[in-house]
Amino acid sequence: MSNTDFALAVEDLTVSFDGFKAIDNLTLYVDKDELRVIIGPNGAGKTTLLDLICGRTQASGGSIKFKNEEMTKLPEYARVRKGIGRKFQTPSIYENLSVFQNLEVSFPRGRSVFGALFFRCDDEVRERIESVAREIGLADHLPSQAGLLSHGQKQWLEIGMLLMQEPQLLMLDEPIAGMSPRERELTADLLRRISRNRSVIVIEHDMDFVAQIAHKVTVMHQGKILAEGPMEKVQRDPKVIDVYLGH
Repeated sequence: MSNTDFALAVEDLTVSFDGFKAIDNLTLYVDKDELRVIIGPNGAGKTTLLDLICGRTQASGGSIKFKNEEMTKLPEYARVRKGIGRKFQTPSIYENLSVFQNLEVSFPRGRSVFGALFFRCDDEVRERIESVAREIGLADHLPSQAGLLSHGQKQWLEIGMLLMQEPQLLMLDEPIAGMSPRERELTADLLRRISRNRSVIVIEHDMDFVAQIAHKVTVMHQGKILAEGPMEKVQRDPKVIDVYLGH
């Protein structure tokens, strides 16, 4: 497979903070419609890697290509427009707005000042909102105030707000932290559904959850990739066992 066939091609990526290499010459390829999970001990550089891909942090060296287009020098907002969506650990939803309104303000046309002036909630927008609400399991909650949702539902709403922008790459940082067992199951279903027509990268600590959703697992350690492959293979890798269990 040539590098041009990947949704995301990260090559020789490096970032240093005060001389400390948080990401050290890292290379990672993610396929179209792949659900990749990144695991690794705290301080391995997992969140920093997502920060570099979405443009929140600038790389010191190396290359990030998305759909074969170089992203490394682009600002964060430009990467969003190219189709890269990122969800952080704490949900950033508008608590006083309804679920419907949260999704509505996330529709790309409403983004610019100029867009907002001429923005009308037409049928196209309404259809998109209803379709996303079904996908995230909140179709019955559209009139509800977002602040009244359960913790899990807030997380799904935020994923929905990203889906409104139709990203081709969606990155989620610990999406099931604090969820009930039932919410975790529903989130696993949701992630499997949304990776059918886009690439998804998830950072997660819960190994049972990882085993349920991952097409492929990447294990990071000290800013590098330690191992990669299907969950069963990665779990048996002596280097991984060593890092996770110590001696």
